[in-house]
Amino acid sequence: MSRIREINSERILEASCIEFAEKGYAATKIIDIAKKVDLPKPNIYYYFQSKENLYRCVLESIIEPLLEASAPFDQYDDPAVALEEYIRTKIRISKEHPHASKVFASEIMFGAPHLTKDISDKLMQQTTQMTARINQWISEGKMEPIDAQHLLFMIWASTQTYADFDWQIGKVTGKKKLDKQDYQTAEALITRLVLKGCGLNLAEIK
Repeated sequence: MSRIREINSERILEASCIEFAEKGYAATKIIDIAKKVDLPKPNIYYYFQSKENLYRCVLESIIEPLLEASAPFDQYDDPAVALEEYIRTKIRISKEHPHASKVFASEIMFGAPHLTKDISDKLMQQTTQMTARINQWISEGKMEPIDAQHLLFMIWASTQTYADFDWQIGKVTGKKKLDKQDYQTAEALITRLVLKGCGLNLAEIK
């Protein structure tokens, strides 16, 4: 029974990511999610209690990888390596969690009304620590003096756009879905631009 519950919960969460991404919180209906996974509507409430709780679970599904993405800032002393790993992870998140990423972006654009304080605090703490780390590298002469916060803003925008604005990217590229090579190209280009802008040597990347 526990395995069945786990499978159903995953299916419901995946369908919910799509519904919330396409329609937003207000317009999404539990009955539509139930139809997507071929389960009775009461089953959705059985697993997730409420629409709001289900929505928060969707947000948490993207929050966890976003929080883990900054690990290279603690693992590496070389800013070139840390930034490359961070960009690679951010691109992978956009590739693997496109719908949840859209839900998160929409939540932020509307002032994060459903984002709990503990999650908001974790995200803020992460940003503060990453900013401090960049400023440390600058003070140690390991990279050019730049505005650490705006560097992070630029990386977020350039990596998350592959999930949040996939419709526009699809129109420009003429593809319904980007392939592995597209993501590798994006990763390489963003990394190159960021490192060069920070005065870092691409040859130092391993």
